[in-house]
Amino acid sequence: MSGFFGVASKEDCVFDLFYGVDYHSHLGTRRAGLAVHHPEFGFDRAIHNIENAPFRTKFTKESTSMQGMLGIGCISDFEAQPILVRSQHGTFAITTVGKINNAEQIVKEKIAPGCHFFEMHNGEVNPTELVAAIINQKNNFIEGIRYAQEIIDGSLSMLILTPVGIYAARDKMGRTPIVLGQKAEGFCASFESFAYLNLGYRDYRELGAGEIAVITADGVKTLVAPNETMKICAFLWAYYGYPSSSYEGQNVEVVRNRCGKLLARRDDIHPDLVAGIPDSGIAHAVGYANESGIPYARPFVKYTPTWPRSFMPPTQTKRNLIAKMKLIPIHDLINGKRLMLIDDSIVRGTQLRETTEFLYESGAKEVHIRVGCPPLIFGCKYLSFSRSSSEMELITRRVITELEGKEPDRDTLREYVNPESEKYQKMVDKICEQLHFTSLRYHRIDDLVEAIGLAPEHVCTYCFDGKRDDEK
Repeated sequence: MSGFFGVASKEDCVFDLFYGVDYHSHLGTRRAGLAVHHPEFGFDRAIHNIENAPFRTKFTKESTSMQGMLGIGCISDFEAQPILVRSQHGTFAITTVGKINNAEQIVKEKIAPGCHFFEMHNGEVNPTELVAAIINQKNNFIEGIRYAQEIIDGSLSMLILTPVGIYAARDKMGRTPIVLGQKAEGFCASFESFAYLNLGYRDYRELGAGEIAVITADGVKTLVAPNETMKICAFLWAYYGYPSSSYEGQNVEVVRNRCGKLLARRDDIHPDLVAGIPDSGIAHAVGYANESGIPYARPFVKYTPTWPRSFMPPTQTKRNLIAKMKLIPIHDLINGKRLMLIDDSIVRGTQLRETTEFLYESGAKEVHIRVGCPPLIFGCKYLSFSRSSSEMELITRRVITELEGKEPDRDTLREYVNPESEKYQKMVDKICEQLHFTSLRYHRIDDLVEAIGLAPEHVCTYCFDGKRDDEK
Protein backbone atom coordinates (compact mmCIF):
# COMPACT_ATOMS: atom_id res chain seq x y z
CA MET A 1 0.00 0.00 0.00
CA SER A 2 1.00 3.66 -0.20
CA GLY A 3 -0.01 6.96 1.34
CA PHE A 4 0.76 10.50 0.22
CA PHE A 5 0.64 14.09 1.48
CA GLY A 6 1.03 17.45 -0.25
CA VAL A 7 1.29 21.08 0.89
CA ALA A 8 0.86 24.45 -0.84
CA SER A 9 1.89 27.27 1.51
CA LYS A 10 2.63 30.98 1.59
CA GLU A 11 5.56 30.08 3.84
CA ASP A 12 8.12 27.28 3.79
CA CYS A 13 6.15 24.01 3.71
CA VAL A 14 8.84 21.47 4.67
CA PHE A 15 7.89 21.15 8.35
CA ASP A 16 4.25 20.38 7.50
CA LEU A 17 5.28 18.08 4.65
CA PHE A 18 7.73 16.13 6.81
CA TYR A 19 5.21 15.38 9.56
CA GLY A 20 2.26 15.00 7.20
CA VAL A 21 4.06 12.25 5.31
CA ASP A 22 5.28 10.67 8.56
CA TYR A 23 1.65 10.29 9.67
CA HIS A 24 1.24 7.82 6.77
CA SER A 25 3.87 5.41 8.09
CA HIS A 26 1.23 2.73 8.79
CA LEU A 27 0.59 2.48 5.03
CA GLY A 28 4.12 1.59 3.91
CA THR A 29 7.32 0.03 5.17
CA ARG A 30 9.88 0.04 2.37
CA ARG A 31 10.34 3.34 0.51
CA ALA A 32 9.63 6.99 1.22
CA GLY A 33 10.30 10.27 -0.54
CA LEU A 34 9.84 14.03 -0.49
CA ALA A 35 9.82 16.53 -3.34
CA VAL A 36 9.59 20.33 -2.97
CA HIS A 37 9.65 23.41 -5.15
CA HIS A 38 11.05 26.80 -4.17
CA PRO A 39 10.46 29.82 -6.44
CA GLU A 40 14.16 30.74 -6.26
CA PHE A 41 15.93 27.36 -5.95
CA GLY A 42 13.60 25.19 -8.04
CA PHE A 43 12.97 21.48 -7.36
CA ASP A 44 14.59 19.31 -4.72
CA ARG A 45 13.88 15.64 -4.03
CA ALA A 46 15.02 12.89 -1.66
CA ILE A 47 14.16 9.17 -1.47
CA HIS A 48 15.26 6.70 1.21
CA ASN A 49 14.86 3.03 2.06
CA ILE A 50 12.91 2.88 5.35
CA GLU A 51 12.85 -0.90 5.85
CA ASN A 52 15.09 -0.75 8.92
CA ALA A 53 14.39 2.72 10.28
CA PRO A 54 11.40 5.04 10.80
CA PHE A 55 10.63 7.74 8.25
CA ARG A 56 11.57 10.53 10.67
CA THR A 57 15.02 9.06 11.26
CA LYS A 58 15.82 8.68 7.58
CA PHE A 59 14.58 12.16 6.62
CA THR A 60 15.95 14.17 9.56
CA LYS A 61 18.52 15.88 7.34
CA GLU A 62 15.98 16.79 4.66
CA SER A 63 13.61 18.24 7.29
CA THR A 64 16.10 21.10 7.79
CA SER A 65 17.95 21.26 4.47
CA MET A 66 15.01 21.30 2.05
CA GLN A 67 13.21 24.54 1.21
CA GLY A 68 10.00 25.11 -0.70
CA MET A 69 6.52 26.60 -0.74
CA LEU A 70 5.07 23.57 -2.52
CA GLY A 71 5.76 19.94 -1.70
CA ILE A 72 4.54 16.34 -1.99
CA GLY A 73 5.69 13.16 -0.29
CA CYS A 74 4.92 9.46 -0.13
CA ILE A 75 5.46 6.32 1.94
CA SER A 76 5.14 3.06 0.01
CA ASP A 77 5.41 -0.70 0.27
CA PHE A 78 6.47 -0.85 -3.38
CA GLU A 79 8.20 1.64 -5.68
CA ALA A 80 10.33 4.60 -4.71
CA GLN A 81 8.45 7.87 -5.21
CA PRO A 82 7.84 10.76 -5.82
CA ILE A 83 9.69 10.71 -9.10
CA LEU A 84 11.01 13.86 -10.78
CA VAL A 85 10.23 14.19 -14.50
CA ARG A 86 11.38 16.53 -17.27
CA SER A 87 8.79 16.61 -20.03
CA GLN A 88 6.96 18.69 -22.61
CA HIS A 89 4.96 20.07 -19.67
CA GLY A 90 8.14 21.22 -17.95
CA THR A 91 9.66 19.67 -14.85
CA PHE A 92 7.26 18.11 -12.35
CA ALA A 93 7.20 15.57 -9.52
CA ILE A 94 4.53 12.90 -9.19
CA THR A 95 3.39 10.39 -6.57
CA THR A 96 0.60 7.83 -6.94
CA VAL A 97 -1.55 5.37 -5.01
CA GLY A 98 -3.26 2.52 -6.83
CA LYS A 99 -2.75 -0.53 -8.98
CA ILE A 100 -2.15 -0.94 -12.73
CA ASN A 101 -3.10 -4.38 -14.05
CA ASN A 102 -2.42 -3.64 -17.72
CA ALA A 103 0.98 -1.94 -17.49
CA GLU A 104 2.64 -4.09 -20.16
CA GLN A 105 -0.26 -3.55 -22.55
CA ILE A 106 -0.12 0.22 -22.05
CA VAL A 107 3.64 0.27 -22.68
CA LYS A 108 3.19 -1.72 -25.89
CA GLU A 109 0.11 0.04 -27.28
CA LYS A 110 0.02 3.56 -25.86
CA ILE A 111 3.58 4.70 -25.18
CA ALA A 112 5.84 5.98 -27.97
CA PRO A 113 8.28 3.35 -29.37
CA GLY A 114 11.78 3.61 -27.94
CA CYS A 115 10.60 4.96 -24.58
CA HIS A 116 12.55 3.38 -21.70
CA PHE A 117 11.44 2.66 -18.14
CA PHE A 118 13.29 1.73 -14.98
CA GLU A 119 12.41 -1.75 -13.78
CA MET A 120 11.68 -2.47 -10.14
CA HIS A 121 13.26 -5.41 -8.31
CA ASN A 122 10.48 -7.75 -9.51
CA GLY A 123 11.07 -6.87 -13.16
CA GLU A 124 7.90 -4.81 -13.50
CA VAL A 125 7.70 -1.27 -14.82
CA ASN A 126 7.65 1.40 -12.11
CA PRO A 127 3.93 2.32 -12.10
CA THR A 128 4.44 5.96 -11.11
CA GLU A 129 6.93 6.40 -13.94
CA LEU A 130 4.41 4.82 -16.30
CA VAL A 131 1.69 7.24 -15.18
CA ALA A 132 4.03 10.16 -15.87
CA ALA A 133 4.68 8.81 -19.37
CA ILE A 134 0.95 8.46 -20.01
CA ILE A 135 0.32 12.05 -18.92
CA ASN A 136 3.08 13.23 -21.25
CA GLN A 137 1.17 11.78 -24.21
CA LYS A 138 -1.32 14.64 -23.98
CA ASN A 139 -1.09 18.40 -24.41
CA ASN A 140 -1.64 19.40 -20.77
CA PHE A 141 -1.91 17.93 -17.29
CA ILE A 142 -5.71 17.80 -17.23
CA GLU A 143 -5.95 15.87 -20.49
CA GLY A 144 -3.06 13.66 -19.43
CA ILE A 145 -4.54 12.78 -16.04
CA ARG A 146 -7.94 12.00 -17.55
CA TYR A 147 -6.27 9.85 -20.21
CA ALA A 148 -4.40 7.91 -17.52
CA GLN A 149 -7.61 7.36 -15.54
CA GLU A 150 -9.34 6.20 -18.71
CA ILE A 151 -6.83 3.59 -19.94
CA ILE A 152 -5.61 2.14 -16.64
CA ASP A 153 -7.23 -1.11 -15.54
CA GLY A 154 -7.18 -0.93 -11.75
CA SER A 155 -7.12 2.36 -9.89
CA LEU A 156 -5.15 5.58 -9.77
CA SER A 157 -5.00 8.55 -7.39
CA MET A 158 -2.14 11.04 -7.63
CA LEU A 159 -0.48 14.28 -6.60
CA ILE A 160 1.56 16.21 -9.20
CA LEU A 161 3.91 18.97 -8.04
CA THR A 162 4.54 21.80 -10.52
CA PRO A 163 6.10 25.26 -10.05
CA VAL A 164 2.65 26.86 -9.91
CA GLY A 165 0.65 24.41 -7.79
CA ILE A 166 -0.21 20.81 -6.96
CA TYR A 167 -2.61 18.81 -9.11
CA ALA A 168 -4.64 16.38 -6.99
CA ALA A 169 -6.62 13.69 -8.81
CA ARG A 170 -8.70 11.04 -7.09
CA ASP A 171 -9.27 7.62 -8.67
CA LYS A 172 -12.19 7.67 -11.10
CA MET A 173 -14.18 5.30 -8.86
CA GLY A 174 -12.96 6.91 -5.65
CA ARG A 175 -11.45 3.69 -4.30
CA THR A 176 -8.91 5.64 -2.27
CA PRO A 177 -9.46 9.02 -0.59
CA ILE A 178 -7.94 12.46 -1.04
CA VAL A 179 -8.85 14.82 1.79
CA LEU A 180 -8.06 18.54 1.84
CA GLY A 181 -7.12 20.64 4.85
CA GLN A 182 -6.89 24.43 5.22
CA LYS A 183 -5.15 26.95 7.49
CA ALA A 184 -4.19 30.60 7.15
CA GLU A 185 -0.89 29.81 5.40
CA GLY A 186 -2.34 27.49 2.75
CA PHE A 187 -3.83 24.09 1.93
CA CYS A 188 -2.84 20.44 2.08
CA ALA A 189 -3.95 17.21 0.41
CA SER A 190 -3.77 13.92 2.27
CA PHE A 191 -4.65 10.23 2.00
CA GLU A 192 -5.41 10.13 5.74
CA SER A 193 -7.70 12.83 7.12
CA PHE A 194 -6.05 12.94 10.55
CA ALA A 195 -2.54 13.61 9.17
CA TYR A 196 -2.94 17.40 9.10
CA LEU A 197 -4.96 18.05 12.27
CA ASN A 198 -1.99 18.43 14.63
CA LEU A 199 -0.31 20.69 12.07
CA GLY A 200 -2.97 23.35 12.50
CA TYR A 201 -5.14 22.56 9.48
CA ARG A 202 -8.89 22.16 9.69
CA ASP A 203 -11.03 19.96 7.48
CA TYR A 204 -11.78 21.64 4.18
CA ARG A 205 -13.38 18.94 2.01
CA GLU A 206 -12.83 15.62 0.25
CA LEU A 207 -12.27 15.28 -3.48
CA GLY A 208 -15.03 13.35 -5.19
CA ALA A 209 -14.49 10.24 -7.28
CA GLY A 210 -12.58 11.17 -10.44
CA GLU A 211 -12.28 14.83 -9.42
CA ILE A 212 -9.18 16.75 -10.51
CA ALA A 213 -8.24 19.93 -8.65
CA VAL A 214 -5.28 22.28 -8.52
CA ILE A 215 -4.09 23.41 -5.09
CA THR A 216 -2.21 26.64 -4.39
CA ALA A 217 -1.57 28.57 -1.19
CA ASP A 218 -4.56 30.74 -2.06
CA GLY A 219 -7.17 28.07 -2.71
CA VAL A 220 -8.42 24.89 -4.37
CA LYS A 221 -9.91 25.01 -7.85
CA THR A 222 -11.82 22.09 -9.37
CA LEU A 223 -10.68 21.43 -12.94
CA VAL A 224 -12.71 18.27 -13.59
CA ALA A 225 -15.95 17.70 -11.69
CA PRO A 226 -16.42 14.45 -9.72
CA ASN A 227 -18.25 11.44 -11.12
CA GLU A 228 -21.69 10.46 -9.88
CA THR A 229 -20.61 6.88 -9.21
CA MET A 230 -18.20 5.78 -6.46
CA LYS A 231 -16.79 2.47 -5.20
CA ILE A 232 -14.62 3.21 -2.17
CA CYS A 233 -12.76 0.21 -0.74
CA ALA A 234 -14.43 -1.42 2.28
CA PHE A 235 -11.05 -2.73 3.49
CA LEU A 236 -10.03 0.82 4.40
CA TRP A 237 -12.36 0.63 7.39
CA ALA A 238 -11.77 -3.04 8.14
CA TYR A 239 -7.98 -2.92 8.27
CA TYR A 240 -5.80 -0.31 6.54
CA GLY A 241 -7.28 2.94 7.76
CA TYR A 242 -5.93 4.55 10.91
CA PRO A 243 -8.50 4.79 13.76
CA SER A 244 -8.61 8.60 13.73
CA SER A 245 -9.23 8.84 9.98
CA SER A 246 -12.57 9.32 8.27
CA TYR A 247 -13.51 8.51 4.68
CA GLU A 248 -16.69 9.91 3.13
CA GLY A 249 -17.60 11.17 6.59
CA GLN A 250 -17.36 7.74 8.25
CA ASN A 251 -14.74 7.42 11.01
CA VAL A 252 -12.66 4.23 11.07
CA GLU A 253 -12.84 3.66 14.84
CA VAL A 254 -16.61 4.20 14.89
CA VAL A 255 -17.14 1.81 11.97
CA ARG A 256 -15.03 -0.90 13.64
CA ASN A 257 -17.06 -0.50 16.83
CA ARG A 258 -20.24 -0.94 14.80
CA CYS A 259 -18.76 -4.08 13.21
CA GLY A 260 -18.11 -5.56 16.64
CA LYS A 261 -21.61 -4.63 17.76
CA LEU A 262 -23.20 -6.39 14.78
CA LEU A 263 -20.96 -9.44 15.27
CA ALA A 264 -22.19 -9.72 18.86
CA ARG A 265 -25.84 -9.49 17.83
CA ARG A 266 -25.48 -12.60 15.67
CA ASP A 267 -23.54 -14.62 18.25
CA ASP A 268 -24.60 -17.15 20.87
CA ILE A 269 -21.25 -17.85 22.58
CA HIS A 270 -20.72 -16.65 26.17
CA PRO A 271 -16.98 -16.63 26.94
CA ASP A 272 -15.33 -15.22 30.05
CA LEU A 273 -13.82 -12.24 28.26
CA VAL A 274 -13.51 -10.50 24.90
CA ALA A 275 -10.16 -9.34 23.50
CA GLY A 276 -8.96 -7.75 20.27
CA ILE A 277 -5.89 -8.77 18.29
CA PRO A 278 -3.66 -5.66 18.39
CA ASP A 279 -4.00 -3.22 16.83
CA SER A 280 -6.92 -3.01 14.40
CA GLY A 281 -8.91 -5.79 16.09
CA ILE A 282 -9.20 -3.82 19.32
CA ALA A 283 -11.99 -1.46 18.19
CA HIS A 284 -14.01 -4.41 16.89
CA ALA A 285 -13.60 -6.13 20.27
CA VAL A 286 -14.68 -3.04 22.21
CA GLY A 287 -17.86 -2.84 20.12
CA TYR A 288 -18.51 -6.55 20.66
CA ALA A 289 -17.96 -6.33 24.42
CA ASN A 290 -20.19 -3.26 24.82
CA GLU A 291 -23.03 -4.90 22.91
CA SER A 292 -22.75 -8.35 24.48
CA GLY A 293 -22.05 -7.27 28.05
CA ILE A 294 -19.08 -9.67 28.20
CA PRO A 295 -16.08 -8.00 29.89
CA TYR A 296 -13.35 -6.62 27.65
CA ALA A 297 -9.79 -7.50 28.69
CA ARG A 298 -6.24 -7.64 27.34
CA PRO A 299 -4.90 -11.21 27.80
CA PHE A 300 -1.80 -10.21 25.90
CA VAL A 301 -0.12 -6.93 25.04
CA LYS A 302 1.97 -5.95 22.07
CA TYR A 303 5.58 -4.97 22.72
CA THR A 304 6.26 -2.22 20.19
CA PRO A 305 9.12 0.04 21.40
CA THR A 306 11.79 -1.62 19.24
CA TRP A 307 9.94 -4.13 17.05
CA PRO A 308 9.19 -3.39 13.40
CA ARG A 309 5.77 -4.05 11.89
CA SER A 310 4.96 -7.75 11.61
CA PHE A 311 4.80 -7.78 7.80
CA MET A 312 7.95 -5.76 7.15
CA PRO A 313 10.55 -8.58 6.80
CA PRO A 314 10.94 -10.03 3.31
CA THR A 315 9.90 -13.62 4.14
CA GLN A 316 6.61 -14.84 5.57
CA THR A 317 8.41 -17.10 8.07
CA LYS A 318 10.18 -14.14 9.64
CA ARG A 319 6.99 -12.07 9.62
CA ASN A 320 5.16 -14.80 11.52
CA LEU A 321 8.00 -15.16 14.01
CA ILE A 322 8.11 -11.42 14.74
CA ALA A 323 4.32 -11.23 15.05
CA LYS A 324 4.44 -13.98 17.68
CA MET A 325 7.43 -12.55 19.54
CA LYS A 326 5.74 -9.15 19.90
CA LEU A 327 2.79 -10.60 21.86
CA ILE A 328 3.45 -10.82 25.60
CA PRO A 329 0.96 -12.96 27.57
CA ILE A 330 -0.77 -11.95 30.78
CA HIS A 331 -1.27 -15.40 32.33
CA ASP A 332 -3.76 -14.27 34.97
CA LEU A 333 -6.18 -13.33 32.19
CA ILE A 334 -5.55 -16.50 30.15
CA ASN A 335 -5.18 -19.50 32.44
CA GLY A 336 -8.42 -21.45 32.70
CA LYS A 337 -10.37 -18.84 30.70
CA ARG A 338 -12.74 -19.13 27.75
CA LEU A 339 -11.52 -16.40 25.41
CA MET A 340 -13.21 -14.56 22.55
CA LEU A 341 -10.64 -13.02 20.21
CA ILE A 342 -11.58 -10.60 17.44
CA ASP A 343 -9.26 -9.86 14.52
CA ASP A 344 -9.75 -7.49 11.61
CA SER A 345 -9.34 -10.20 8.95
CA ILE A 346 -7.85 -13.60 8.16
CA VAL A 347 -5.57 -13.77 5.14
CA ARG A 348 -3.28 -16.82 5.30
CA GLY A 349 -4.27 -17.69 8.86
CA THR A 350 -0.74 -18.56 9.95
CA GLN A 351 -0.31 -15.78 12.50
CA LEU A 352 -3.74 -16.28 14.04
CA ARG A 353 -3.19 -20.03 14.36
CA GLU A 354 0.12 -19.42 16.14
CA THR A 355 -1.54 -16.85 18.41
CA THR A 356 -4.25 -19.38 19.29
CA GLU A 357 -1.70 -22.11 20.03
CA PHE A 358 0.23 -19.62 22.13
CA LEU A 359 -2.92 -18.97 24.21
CA TYR A 360 -3.60 -22.69 24.68
CA GLU A 361 -0.02 -23.13 25.83
CA SER A 362 -0.63 -20.32 28.31
CA GLY A 363 -3.58 -22.18 29.82
CA ALA A 364 -6.65 -21.01 27.87
CA LYS A 365 -9.63 -23.43 28.02
CA GLU A 366 -11.29 -22.21 24.81
CA VAL A 367 -10.32 -19.77 22.05
CA HIS A 368 -13.24 -18.52 19.97
CA ILE A 369 -12.40 -16.37 16.93
CA ARG A 370 -14.57 -13.66 15.38
CA VAL A 371 -13.46 -11.72 12.30
CA GLY A 372 -14.27 -8.06 11.63
CA CYS A 373 -14.68 -8.53 7.88
CA PRO A 374 -16.15 -11.28 5.65
CA PRO A 375 -13.97 -14.10 4.27
CA LEU A 376 -11.37 -12.83 1.78
CA ILE A 377 -12.04 -15.06 -1.23
CA PHE A 378 -10.93 -12.94 -4.19
CA GLY A 379 -7.59 -11.16 -4.65
CA CYS A 380 -8.19 -7.44 -5.11
CA LYS A 381 -7.99 -6.41 -8.76
CA TYR A 382 -8.31 -2.73 -8.00
CA LEU A 383 -5.77 -1.93 -5.27
CA SER A 384 -2.54 -3.31 -3.85
CA PHE A 385 -4.32 -3.81 -0.55
CA SER A 386 -4.20 -7.55 0.04
CA ARG A 387 -1.42 -8.74 2.32
CA SER A 388 -1.22 -11.81 0.09
CA SER A 389 0.66 -11.69 -3.20
CA SER A 390 -1.28 -14.67 -4.61
CA GLU A 391 -4.95 -15.63 -4.36
CA MET A 392 -3.94 -19.21 -3.60
CA GLU A 393 -2.17 -17.98 -0.45
CA LEU A 394 -5.59 -17.05 0.94
CA ILE A 395 -6.73 -19.70 3.39
CA THR A 396 -10.25 -19.53 1.94
CA ARG A 397 -8.96 -20.47 -1.51
CA ARG A 398 -6.89 -23.36 -0.18
CA VAL A 399 -9.86 -24.71 1.77
CA ILE A 400 -12.30 -24.30 -1.13
CA THR A 401 -9.85 -26.16 -3.39
CA GLU A 402 -9.72 -29.00 -0.85
CA LEU A 403 -13.51 -29.12 -0.57
CA GLU A 404 -14.02 -29.05 -4.33
CA GLY A 405 -11.16 -31.45 -5.10
CA LYS A 406 -9.83 -29.05 -7.75
CA GLU A 407 -9.01 -25.40 -8.23
CA PRO A 408 -12.37 -23.58 -8.32
CA ASP A 409 -13.59 -21.41 -11.16
CA ARG A 410 -15.21 -18.05 -10.62
CA ASP A 411 -18.78 -19.35 -10.51
CA THR A 412 -17.85 -21.97 -7.91
CA LEU A 413 -16.15 -19.36 -5.74
CA ARG A 414 -19.29 -17.23 -5.79
CA GLU A 415 -21.19 -20.18 -4.27
CA TYR A 416 -19.09 -19.78 -1.11
CA VAL A 417 -19.98 -16.10 -0.62
CA ASN A 418 -23.51 -16.50 0.80
CA PRO A 419 -23.35 -16.90 4.62
CA GLU A 420 -26.65 -18.79 4.56
CA SER A 421 -25.36 -21.47 2.19
CA GLU A 422 -24.13 -24.96 3.05
CA LYS A 423 -20.87 -24.42 1.15
CA TYR A 424 -20.10 -21.26 3.11
CA GLN A 425 -20.56 -23.09 6.40
CA LYS A 426 -18.40 -26.00 5.29
CA MET A 427 -15.64 -23.54 4.35
CA VAL A 428 -15.81 -21.79 7.72
CA ASP A 429 -15.90 -25.10 9.63
CA LYS A 430 -12.85 -26.35 7.71
CA ILE A 431 -10.89 -23.14 8.41
CA CYS A 432 -11.85 -23.39 12.09
CA GLU A 433 -10.57 -26.98 12.19
CA GLN A 434 -7.30 -26.24 10.39
CA LEU A 435 -6.47 -23.23 12.58
CA HIS A 436 -7.41 -25.04 15.82
CA PHE A 437 -10.07 -22.57 16.96
CA THR A 438 -12.86 -23.57 19.34
CA SER A 439 -15.32 -21.76 17.07
CA LEU A 440 -15.13 -19.30 14.15
CA ARG A 441 -17.51 -16.74 12.71
CA TYR A 442 -16.94 -14.03 10.14
CA HIS A 443 -18.64 -10.66 9.68
CA ARG A 444 -21.31 -10.67 6.97
CA ILE A 445 -21.01 -8.45 3.89
CA ASP A 446 -24.40 -6.83 4.50
CA ASP A 447 -23.47 -6.11 8.12
CA LEU A 448 -20.11 -4.64 7.08
CA VAL A 449 -21.78 -2.28 4.61
CA GLU A 450 -24.33 -1.32 7.27
CA ALA A 451 -21.50 -0.58 9.71
CA ILE A 452 -19.71 1.60 7.14
CA GLY A 453 -22.87 3.63 6.74
CA LEU A 454 -22.71 4.33 3.00
CA ALA A 455 -25.11 3.14 0.32
CA PRO A 456 -24.13 -0.39 -0.83
CA GLU A 457 -23.61 0.78 -4.41
CA HIS A 458 -20.89 3.19 -3.19
CA VAL A 459 -18.78 0.53 -1.42
CA CYS A 460 -16.40 -1.90 -3.15
CA THR A 461 -16.64 -5.43 -1.68
CA TYR A 462 -14.88 -7.25 -4.53
CA CYS A 463 -12.40 -9.12 -2.30
CA PHE A 464 -15.35 -10.63 -0.41
CA ASP A 465 -17.90 -11.32 -3.15
CA GLY A 466 -16.05 -10.99 -6.48
CA LYS A 467 -18.60 -8.48 -7.79
CA ARG A 468 -17.24 -6.17 -10.46
CA ASP A 469 -18.26 -2.53 -10.75
CA ASP A 470 -20.96 -3.31 -13.33
CA GLU A 471 -22.64 -5.99 -11.19
CA LYS A 472 -25.51 -5.35 -8.79
